[in-house]
Amino acid sequence: MFDFVFWVLLIWFIVNVIWMWFVLKKQTYQKTFAWINVVAVIIGFWVYYGTGAHSGALADCFLWLNWLNVVLACLQFYFGYRKLNSTN
Repeated sequence: MFDFVFWVLLIWFIVNVIWMWFVLKKQTYQKTFAWINVVAVIIGFWVYYGTGAHSGALADCFLWLNWLNVVLACLQFYFGYRKLNSTN
């Protein structure tokens, strides 16, 4: 389960980062992806700490991936809830 969730979260992170940059001005998408990312972070930390002690490079990468998802979610919340100046 640990390995499977790691790879799912890694794929989600890559897709999320790429998609985020293509829709920076669309706040609805940013908000949606930010909230989905919060769920991914909760699942990631739950699996990391809930499945027991892990050693090795994959465990370190898993922890780093979880924290990168936290940073990404914060960025997405910023882009999703900021006020955009409209110049018409």
